Amino acid sequence: MGICRLKCGFRALVGSALGALISIAPVARVTAAPAAAFVLGSADSELGGKFPDRYTFNDFGCSGGNESPPLRWSGAPKGTLSFVITLFDMDEHNTPSGWWHWVVYDVPANAAEFHAGAGVVDSNALPAGARQGRTDLGSDAYHGPCPDKRDKPHRYVFTIYALGTAKLPVPPDPSGAMVVYSLQEHLLGKATFIVRHGRGPAS
Repeated sequence: MGICRLKCGFRALVGSALGALISIAPVARVTAAPAAAFVLGSADSELGGKFPDRYTFNDFGCSGGNESPPLRWSGAPKGTLSFVITLFDMDEHNTPSGWWHWVVYDVPANAAEFHAGAGVVDSNALPAGARQGRTDLGSDAYHGPCPDKRDKPHRYVFTIYALGTAKLPVPPDPSGAMVVYSLQEHLLGKATFIVRHGRGPAS
């Protein structure tokens, strides 16, 4: 019993000392850096208020330049392999589902911007590998806004989708609706900005 009391007492003393050390030792906390926000914007500050004339349509009573605006983005989610970028009019009332003004898919993951005017038919100004889908005007190219003069300003939504696939599984010449439907199972994140634009007194 004497030997046991000696050994047990020593173990208790060591255990107590270790417990004290553990209790006073500083705990290092590793805090992961917050992920950068995924954002989409334009280098043209005028686009914040409404569409400058150079980006509006040049038919149906409008006389703009029909040039696609410059776009830039950053903070894509980890694992992004491609992007889709669209321009959609939420308030076009002549159709039951809005209006697609621009659809670009298979944009490579290393791309970070579109230059102004890149959205022409058979464009060679888009990042290599990017393809344009069919707008509701029937062309594979950008076409600018031209809302009815009687309408309040429409909401034109620019959206970028970050995808976990390099190539979207769609047939050639896909519609905007098909592109957005097809990307859902590959979606890692998205970012938007809205431009309100009208032609009448309400604008």
